[in-house]
Amino acid sequence: MSNLVSWHTVTALWMAWLVYWFVGALRVRRNERGESQGQRLRTALVLAAGAYLIFAPVVPFRPLNARFLADARAIRALALGIVVAGLAITVWARRHLGQFWSARVSLKEGHQLIKSGPYAWVRHPIYSGIFLAMLGTALFVGEWRGLLGTAVFLVGHWLKARREEVLLAGQFGTAYEDYCQRTGSLLPRLR
Repeated sequence: MSNLVSWHTVTALWMAWLVYWFVGALRVRRNERGESQGQRLRTALVLAAGAYLIFAPVVPFRPLNARFLADARAIRALALGIVVAGLAITVWARRHLGQFWSARVSLKEGHQLIKSGPYAWVRHPIYSGIFLAMLGTALFVGEWRGLLGTAVFLVGHWLKARREEVLLAGQFGTAYEDYCQRTGSLLPRLR
């Protein structure tokens, strides 16, 4: 990557997002029930592998370090815009979840089914936003490892979303089924 300042911008955005994410976690309700430690660990390992592929300077398997995109200013600018858009979606979604947000698949005390903001169109907008931001980061990196890391992230969040849906369906029954009929999982439902 020839433009080091821009890479610093991308990583600074991710670092600011992580700080916001961790500080926000201090103001949530207690978990009532949720996934097992084993399920949480498996998800964390998959997401860590995806992050490694995207953010590591190089990976041991050389073909993944090859570029699929030119290292051009216009591509970096577009990629940066995609990162900002993705992170903004996650913050918007997190604000609508409020005290019901959790890093793990869980139900909070007095849990409510949130259908406002981005949840009016997508059941898992935080995962959608993270995917978009990771895709932007991968485009910025321009190497095959970034695309692979983004795919790994997508798989990890898709599996986590399936577990969330089982938990929410068990808690909210037909109200959740109706909600699923109106919304898409990671992308808005086409009508």
